Amino acid sequence: MKQSLSLRVSQHLALTPQLQQSIRLLQLSTLEMAQEVEQMLDENPFLERTEESAEREEFGLSATDAPVSAGEQLSESGSGADDGAAASAGERLSASDESAPADDLEGRLDGSAPVEESWEGDGTVEIAPDDSEWGGDAPPRNGASDDDETASAAELARSLISLQDHLHEQARMLRIGDDDAAALFFLIESLNDDGYLDGDLGDLARAWWRLAHPDTGLPSLEEAEEAEEQLRIALGWLQAMEPAGVGARDLAECLRLQIQELRNTPAARIALAICQQPLELVAKRDIKRLCALTGADDETVRAALGLIAGLEPKPGRRFVDVERNIVVPDVIVLRAGRGFKVVLNPDVMPRLRVHDVYANALRGQRGGRDSEGGHAAMQQRLQEARWFIKNIQQRFDTILRVSSAIVERQRNFFMHGELAMRPLVLREIADELGLHESTISRVTTAKYMSTPFGTYELKYFFGSSLGTETGGNASSTAVRALIKQFISAEDTKKPLSDNQLSDMLKEQGIECARRTVAKYREALRIAPANLRKAL
Repeated sequence: MKQSLSLRVSQHLALTPQLQQSIRLLQLSTLEMAQEVEQMLDENPFLERTEESAEREEFGLSATDAPVSAGEQLSESGSGADDGAAASAGERLSASDESAPADDLEGRLDGSAPVEESWEGDGTVEIAPDDSEWGGDAPPRNGASDDDETASAAELARSLISLQDHLHEQARMLRIGDDDAAALFFLIESLNDDGYLDGDLGDLARAWWRLAHPDTGLPSLEEAEEAEEQLRIALGWLQAMEPAGVGARDLAECLRLQIQELRNTPAARIALAICQQPLELVAKRDIKRLCALTGADDETVRAALGLIAGLEPKPGRRFVDVERNIVVPDVIVLRAGRGFKVVLNPDVMPRLRVHDVYANALRGQRGGRDSEGGHAAMQQRLQEARWFIKNIQQRFDTILRVSSAIVERQRNFFMHGELAMRPLVLREIADELGLHESTISRVTTAKYMSTPFGTYELKYFFGSSLGTETGGNASSTAVRALIKQFISAEDTKKPLSDNQLSDMLKEQGIECARRTVAKYREALRIAPANLRKAL
């Protein structure tokens, strides 16, 4: 192998820890952001949450007091004229990268960037003007209130009883033996969120036997049969509890358990017979075949289907913890005269500042020689706390800028509703704000806006366009809303087919094919015409 020397000129941009943190914070949801703040409060002694109100300081990446270190500058190598060109490019990037949003740097990266391993301080340990509290308008996060009327939705959700607790409370009212009570307890704990009992009863019996006899290995045939019989008895107790249908193994059994709780009428008896048939016939409303299978007349079958339609397919649904369905908006849109004003939600803005006592103590020990290593480490932690506060502010500032641009572009939506939504893509907002498209994508993911028409994810306001007869464009969101409006006003005895919906859209001047109509209808979770037909 012949050895040789070669010279290659290249340039790359290093993503410092500060920039990486800014990128990461921008894409976090509200819940993830709160967790990140709590973790940083636990790890960094210079960071604290404050309850006092303070004036919001104007600072950002461009006003940071940390100079650019060697690892943060553009790395380049070369000689001759190429060195001058590369150096000028590095100066331009260094000058712009401190003031530009951190996420915009992704658009200029061609590959992986080396990572700075540590947070380098600048030797400053005094309290800087930008070390004060950020988010001063936010109320205390952990402020408890004695007024029940001001209880949060999360607190109300936590007060709801679970399905298992509801069933255990009923089980305590039964006068049964200890073995039956243990079997019933096992079945209750084996229910899923919908109130169904997953798995075969024999498999559950073997699992319960091994749980009750952990040191005896696999059960014998007689022991397995005895355990299964005991669970079968306990299952009878469980299925007699409220809500009706709990403990079912499948949908048909769930419906039968609920029908048995109803008054014994001809429709109820035919409904029981229908539940013993394939449920596909019920979904398709195949009345003729159901009449043939049950021996009932057309009117009785229709009454039975109407009875089945009023049953609860998921008995445990009302006991599911609703806290995970709570959406806290990041921005709030308010009416301001004839226009609209966009403000950040103070409830999601953390109130953080640098701990002045610790910072002053660090400043007082600057001259010590015995603890130079420890002093440098604490200095880095102080700088890290400052950068964290600044990156949080930049995150919310970027969210506010993007949200304001969206409201300005979709003004008709906030005045007239989703039918007035106009087509919008990420590139339009990116060009208007001077940001990269990837930044807009991060900002609009898992961020929510409270509007006069409800709370929506920021991505909801972006949609593709469909052509119109006049040569203009219609938003796909507005087309979906129009389809939903057509279906809500249809004759339930003669529901509109996808072809008919497509023709109705063409009458409105919107070119939308049948397959596109079907895709939008499925996205709206609307059943096809044959399943929407009234009984």
